Amino acid sequence: MQSFTEENYLKIIYHLSQNHDGTVQTNAIAEKMQTKAASVTDMIKKLADKELVDYKKYQGVKLTPTGKSAAINIVRKHRLWEVFLVEKLNFRWDEVHDIAEELEHINSAELIERLDEFLAFPKSDPHGDPIPDKSGKFDAVAFVKLNKLKRGDEGLIMGVSEHSSAFLKHLEKSGLTLGKAVKITEINDFDGSIELTLEQKSLSVSREVAKHILIKL
Repeated sequence: MQSFTEENYLKIIYHLSQNHDGTVQTNAIAEKMQTKAASVTDMIKKLADKELVDYKKYQGVKLTPTGKSAAINIVRKHRLWEVFLVEKLNFRWDEVHDIAEELEHINSAELIERLDEFLAFPKSDPHGDPIPDKSGKFDAVAFVKLNKLKRGDEGLIMGVSEHSSAFLKHLEKSGLTLGKAVKITEINDFDGSIELTLEQKSLSVSREVAKHILIKL
């Protein structure tokens, strides 16, 4: 069993590794954890002693199969709790992340399996992120970032890659929520902003916002 801090490190290493070849630099972890690189190195050494990560100085850190399994389990718990909070307790999607951060550390496999069954085995969380099953397997999902689409492309909003409350509130206010159909009508060459139709109304989306919205074509 890992401590709360160890679990947080494993989860962050897992998320960061999705954008690379699986190897994560300690500076990237320090930035995400908002702590000093020296503190990260100390924790990484502890995780290495537990055979949860492989660490080579100046080359970065990589999850071992055991570490990856532990990280995915934490992700699974986090996303299931988010579904529960939104669907059963009527929290908004911009309110659940911090609460799920606390609930994900409850170490009861039986509780999580019953929670999964109670929620009818959801495949994704309120932000569109896939929920792994109890074996740690994800359903394959193909999304395209909104800022990568071309004029005339259309699809459904199926997820977001930014989970901050401010960002989600902005999307809610604009009507850019999960399941909504969008069609690209124009792309501004100057600033990369995107003109689109959303349920028959026109809307302008900045490049910064568009790069965090995931579309299923």
